[in-house]
Amino acid sequence: MSTQVSVPTQLSTVGVDDVLGEVGQAKTPKKRSIRARRPSAKRTVYRTLLNIAAAIVFGLSVFPVYWMVNMSLTPNSEIVSRDPSFFPFHLTLQNYVTAWTREAAPGQTDFPHALMTSITVTAGVLIVTLLFAFLASIAVARFHFKGRRGFIISVLIVQMIPGEAMMFTIYGMIDDWRLMNTLLGLGIVYVASVIPFTIWTLRGFVAGVPADLEEAAMIDGCTKSQAFWKVTFPLLAPGLISTGIFAFIQSWNEFTMALLLMKGYNLPLMPWLNAFQSSSVGGSVDWGAVMAGSTLIAIPVVIFFLIVQGRMTGGLVAGAVKG
Repeated sequence: MSTQVSVPTQLSTVGVDDVLGEVGQAKTPKKRSIRARRPSAKRTVYRTLLNIAAAIVFGLSVFPVYWMVNMSLTPNSEIVSRDPSFFPFHLTLQNYVTAWTREAAPGQTDFPHALMTSITVTAGVLIVTLLFAFLASIAVARFHFKGRRGFIISVLIVQMIPGEAMMFTIYGMIDDWRLMNTLLGLGIVYVASVIPFTIWTLRGFVAGVPADLEEAAMIDGCTKSQAFWKVTFPLLAPGLISTGIFAFIQSWNEFTMALLLMKGYNLPLMPWLNAFQSSSVGGSVDWGAVMAGSTLIAIPVVIFFLIVQGRMTGGLVAGAVKG
């Protein structure tokens, strides 16, 4: 028995001939009105105002950096003039040479040694902080143990206490441990100040990755450790990068504790810049060299961010639900 299927002669309001056209001819679709696709005047004005506001905010944010670089390339005779120039017409690199070679003050370190001190301390703090914070965040997010809630609350409370309030206590502890003016003592203080926020932030990333992914990998034949390292850990990489950037910048830009605990030849970059600015040459501050030193201090942070920024926001759960 054959079944006949009737085809409607019209598809909604469009005829079949309108869709198919005549035999042997290709039917081109009708073009929509260009006026209908144009945004309204109100929406255009709104987007224009938003773009102008964004450009203003961007300009206000970038101008201090530009002015720092501009002053670092300008001779001192033009820096102290009554009519400052927004463009360095007479470029000079002497300010960078002075900042690189001159001691911060008599008996104190120079820029290369201060740079190595900051890099050594910051790299150690970054590795230790990510290791401990990663393990602690997994324990807090995946396991339910006695005292878990109290541990989370204590992490928040420690994060809310300013470091300056514990300055004398920290100084006394480091002095009792005989770690004054040592990289180890400074690194311990940096780790203690950075790790609470890092644990709290990584906890959110770990909790955002479903545990079912590891169970599915174990069903496919992976062991529990293989499921974690092959499935869960790649999804946590953006969180590690984000918290690593925070730990890096926090350690790199720390000034108060470094000034309190370090002196002489072991000064990091921030106390070095303060001593460099305070030391006057010929009775006046060498602002060109100070701006050059500030620019040199900012360059490693920019390089570090350019290296890791590609992994910072991409791929948090990319591929997690594909199969």
